[in-house]
Amino acid sequence: MPLALLALAVSAFGIGTTEFVMMGLLPNVADDLGTSVPTAGHLVSAYALGVVIGAPLLTAIGSRIPRKRMLLLLMALFVVGNLASALAPGFGWLLAGRVLAGLPHGAFFGVGAVVAARMVREGRQARAVATMFLGLTVANIVGVPAATLLGQHLGWRATFLVVTVIGLLSLVALARLVPYVPLDAHQSLGREVRALADRQVLLGLATAVFGFAGVFAVYSYLASMTTEVMGFGESSVTLVLALFGIGMTLGALAAGPLTDRALRPTLYISLAALTAVLVGFRFTAQVQWAALVMVVLLGAIGFLTTTPLQMLVMNKAKDAPTLASASNHSAFNLANAGGAWAGGTAIAAGWGWMSPALVGAVLAVAGLAIAATAGLLDRTDRTPGESRIVASGSVPAEATAVRLPDAAKIGPSGD
Repeated sequence: MPLALLALAVSAFGIGTTEFVMMGLLPNVADDLGTSVPTAGHLVSAYALGVVIGAPLLTAIGSRIPRKRMLLLLMALFVVGNLASALAPGFGWLLAGRVLAGLPHGAFFGVGAVVAARMVREGRQARAVATMFLGLTVANIVGVPAATLLGQHLGWRATFLVVTVIGLLSLVALARLVPYVPLDAHQSLGREVRALADRQVLLGLATAVFGFAGVFAVYSYLASMTTEVMGFGESSVTLVLALFGIGMTLGALAAGPLTDRALRPTLYISLAALTAVLVGFRFTAQVQWAALVMVVLLGAIGFLTTTPLQMLVMNKAKDAPTLASASNHSAFNLANAGGAWAGGTAIAAGWGWMSPALVGAVLAVAGLAIAATAGLLDRTDRTPGESRIVASGSVPAEATAVRLPDAAKIGPSGD
């Protein structure tokens, strides 16, 4: 794997840390800024709003900017957003800082996924994309717990200052390690928008919204489940969240090779397994060892769905994959917000702390149904003799996830 993937993974680590750390800092922020914890919870939604808006908007604006330069600009905006959060004089300014920090999230992963896929040979694109996403999963094991502890001892502003430093280091790594990846001669905003309107791309995005919402219906309330149902103390919440992060990392490691080998089957099996794990978690949560196993499995299988969904929309967008790839992250953040809302509604209705697990299972089934429908339509639409997208590296070029430019055009030269 190219060393440039490390730079992308480090960047993903910083982005993942700032995305999820607010969940552990809400009490500290609320106390310091004189507001309630539910009101401070809007800071989580503010970041997600930034992702949903920024992914298509910034990708469209940067459609004619060379991809390496675009990555640097997006990471610079990430640095500014986190620095603004650290220096925010009040709640409103912090809210604005969180939106600003979230704006480059989806566009960075969208552009980064295309860059990662174009740096490796055919048949290894999904592994390259999954390697970049490893930074996001490691953030949940190391970055989020460490940043939470730092914020609890030195104040929440220290957390965002550290994330700012990580962003600056990422800028240096991207500038030095990521090669120049030229734009396709035919690439244009109109072509990107038309690719996004493809029926298979839209069905892939819908699968992400519903399928991944099943994960966040539970993850959003995992801390409360840990103390109220599993019987652990508050000091164990960080450990349980770290186990979820370990599961995410295992899922990311498995997702690349499996997706390269068989894209749609990997997606179908992961969504079906996610349904089973969510149902199983509902009925085993009071058995501590079983509950911990289910937490790891939830993280692993939940994240196993992300790489095939990412590669699916990139594949179906064909020669204009960047906007579709970035929009996939908007879909994932809609899933985050929607899953949290659905799980919270079940709890508020008096169905119990574990009711989000069953709600999540229903959402996962809906995602599987959409994915299966898309697969059937794809098979019906395929012209005679056309190759499937679910083969390994031995397939012809038109069946691969992303069209690769000539190797000689990808080099260390600047933009």
